[in-house]
Amino acid sequence: MKMLASLLLSTLAVTTPALAADPAPRPDQLAFREIYKELVETNTTLSSGSCTLAAERMATRLRAAGIPDSQLNLFAIPEKPKEGGLVAVYPGTSKTAKPILLIAHIDVVEAKREDWERDPFVMVEENGYFYGRGTADIKSQAAVWVDTLIRFQQQGYKPKRTVKMALTCGEETNGAFNGIEWLAANKRDLIDAEFALNEGGGGDSDGKGKVIGQSVQVGEKTFANFRLETRNSGGHSSAPVPDNAIYQLARAVTKIEDYRFPLEMTATTRRYFAEAGAVRGDAIGNAMVALAKNNADKDAEAIVNKDPFLHSNLRTTCVATLLDGGHAANALPQRAGANINCRIFPGHRIESIRDELATVIGDPGVTITQLPPKRPAPPAPPLDPKITGPMEMLVAKYWPGLKVIPSMANGYTDATFLGAVGIPTYGIPGMWGDPDGNGAHGLNERMEVKSVYVGRDYMFDLVKAYAD
Repeated sequence: MKMLASLLLSTLAVTTPALAADPAPRPDQLAFREIYKELVETNTTLSSGSCTLAAERMATRLRAAGIPDSQLNLFAIPEKPKEGGLVAVYPGTSKTAKPILLIAHIDVVEAKREDWERDPFVMVEENGYFYGRGTADIKSQAAVWVDTLIRFQQQGYKPKRTVKMALTCGEETNGAFNGIEWLAANKRDLIDAEFALNEGGGGDSDGKGKVIGQSVQVGEKTFANFRLETRNSGGHSSAPVPDNAIYQLARAVTKIEDYRFPLEMTATTRRYFAEAGAVRGDAIGNAMVALAKNNADKDAEAIVNKDPFLHSNLRTTCVATLLDGGHAANALPQRAGANINCRIFPGHRIESIRDELATVIGDPGVTITQLPPKRPAPPAPPLDPKITGPMEMLVAKYWPGLKVIPSMANGYTDATFLGAVGIPTYGIPGMWGDPDGNGAHGLNERMEVKSVYVGRDYMFDLVKAYAD
């Protein structure tokens, strides 16, 4: 999950009163909990799990609720039989209103039992939290989408818009079979929608029961890995020569370190800097507001750049992440290489960033090769009041006093593949996280019980607001 919510802890001062003591779960919440539990306890790691099994189990639950097989589309490819997914279609009554698409990845990051306090693939409720791999990233959202369609069916609900749901694999592992990418390329009509709801937004708490912010993700960076490489004939280390592959590479990497890509803003980031900065109220917050008014304000930029996230939110960034070189301790290096990971601001072609790196390095002896897989670089979706309006209305209902602040992610989600085929995708408000990130991608991953249950209600109401 690529939530921006953790940043909001440092930028938002608005708080809501601590919620009352948790009541006993409602029967519908307990039914949802079983869906959530089954998803978490279905191992979907790339090494030893199966997204296909998780998708089949969710299809079984939808089928048991009365949704016919004709509306359920399980898929997998022969080369990756355990990395399949599910598309479910809940039909609307209108022949003209375009569908909406609910997406969530069901694959999870690896988790070793010996490192965890609890079995990562047994969902445990303890001290007001659900523990288990995927509880936060992002099987909570996947379970809500399944539960939403089940509730629609049980209630005999007839939405105006068709509501589609895609549960897919491959988001967490670069280079794995990505279900959303495959659907966009091969089953575009099946997932066609006016817009999609995704991870990436969400709420933030102070870790003590107060929800202090809600955000909607509108746009994200794409990424690319480039290999820098230098080569020469080498030789004996007792007779050094100026033409040294390691030194040549080091000079290139240092130039990248020293280079700062130009500041840029989208409509989303400009609004984010204005609104989040105004609430923040400190020196960085004041500088954020100033940049939103005038992004050529160098004094304000210098202050904002002290915050690593905000610095990166304003530009493309490229950083060295891997290094290799030489072949023997007593030999001059014949080859040296480095991986440069770039997070690319919306609107730039990956090839243009490669060309910019070549200009920065200024040495034709350093080859720059883009490594697979190549991700699309779609433009940011529009900051559309028709999309954000229902979010804002329901946030005001659930968390009086809070605003929905639009944000752009420095990382990427599966939204990149939908944006590339013309389906604007938004990371929604709702469930909230703690300041420490809830162990997502790390040890002892958890999600607050109240966050899951309240977020579920918010998300259900949000889908109905769009569907109606």
